[in-house]
Amino acid sequence: MRRRVACRIRSRVTGSVFRVRGVQRIVRSNEREGCVVLLTDQVEALGRGDVSSEELVKASLEAIEASELGAFRVVRADALREAREADKRLREGERLPLLGVPVAIKDDTDLAGETTPFAVRGRHPVAVRDAEVVRRLRAAGAVVVGKTTTCEIGLWPFSESAIGCARNPWNPRYTPGGSSGGSAAAVAGGMVAAAVGSDGAGSIRIPAAWTGLVGIKPQRGRVSGFPHTDPFYGLTVWGPLARSVRDAALMLDVLTGSHPDDVHRLDAPVSSFVEAASREPRRLRVAVSFRMAFGARGPLDPEIRAAVERIARRLTELGHKVFPADPDYGPVGLGLVPRGTAGVADWVDSMEGGEPEPRTLAEARLGRVVGRRLLPLARRLDPVLRRRVGRIFRYADVVLTPTTAQPPLKVGRYEGVGWRETQAGVAAACPYAWPWNVLGWPGVNVPAGLSKEGLPIGAQLLGHDSDEATLIALAAQLEAVEGWTERRPG
Repeated sequence: MRRRVACRIRSRVTGSVFRVRGVQRIVRSNEREGCVVLLTDQVEALGRGDVSSEELVKASLEAIEASELGAFRVVRADALREAREADKRLREGERLPLLGVPVAIKDDTDLAGETTPFAVRGRHPVAVRDAEVVRRLRAAGAVVVGKTTTCEIGLWPFSESAIGCARNPWNPRYTPGGSSGGSAAAVAGGMVAAAVGSDGAGSIRIPAAWTGLVGIKPQRGRVSGFPHTDPFYGLTVWGPLARSVRDAALMLDVLTGSHPDDVHRLDAPVSSFVEAASREPRRLRVAVSFRMAFGARGPLDPEIRAAVERIARRLTELGHKVFPADPDYGPVGLGLVPRGTAGVADWVDSMEGGEPEPRTLAEARLGRVVGRRLLPLARRLDPVLRRRVGRIFRYADVVLTPTTAQPPLKVGRYEGVGWRETQAGVAAACPYAWPWNVLGWPGVNVPAGLSKEGLPIGAQLLGHDSDEATLIALAAQLEAVEGWTERRPG
């Protein structure tokens, strides 16, 4: 059974903060009354028997019901039954990384018994089996409470479509970002402690930046996209959004692993990402860059520049060597456009009952006419681009950049706007994230403060091939002095 949640257009948000009512006892004593409970707090409290999974899941469902943020397309009533089953397993002494914890997944991800419209209106088949990331969540004991709102086929940094509209918990007049905006709104709005998103051009990191969360884009091949064996031809990866680095690391540990049919596969990491979040990083060389890749146009908002410069000073105070230096991006855009447009064309062509909007159809046409023809060139460029951009790691361990060039967009900013104008506008707003999707390397958004209007700003930690552990350790060190887990929408 399930309840479908429509987008409600209201000027105010009520009940958007996860007030745990009867389970306040699991909130640590140094946290404010009503503060969102962290994922790791929930895991520990369940293990001690301080709270039941049924209580946590019920509180999550009540928070979703009370919210007007439009974070969810589908909410699962079966989640309560699964929570009771988890409580039985806990009483019997079973322990798993997420046993009994409520989490959310993005609506581009197959969940058995539900459709996967990816925000496209129309009739869609019901998934007969879980995607690999859902299988891993269930294997870790998590209770999936629902599927979150996104935009059509992940095209835009906002999460609005004909079948749903997600809003920012910090100010509902603004978007939480996209395309994993519903997942970000669900976490920042206190409906779940962590959620899964996907990132094909910044779609985890951008919503994390605009809602004050930690968002991890893993190395290509770290997390399986199955049943998609090469999603968007290597651009798209799945990863976590959470309030703390440790929570995001725990989710990444659970999600990590390949399916035999995946095109991109990695060996298991030597140590867990939770361990990386628990250790002090060595003295790192951090290159600070405000350069945009070729083809990106638009000014950098002064408040965002100032926020990233402040994070750079923090890193200097923590003992790291911080200096200005720019990656040499070269023709990296030639690796993005063919993959992105061809990927959209593939999704549209596979949707027999779908009714995409004109902008999506325009992108799909471009993919059929140009994208698919240029895919061989894009693949041949990969080693060239990795060598060229990778030169910066001869003298830096991490690259620090803004996550976005502009603060959150207003809801409805691009409603009814054509493909060309939308594409130009969002490219100017979000030029910093997508090059790392072309390269396949990891990136982490960390909260960098608030704008004068009270909207979150994000900074991006970018790493070399398969070096998530360094980024996670550095982000955790920043979190300890920045204290962003205590920040929440008012």
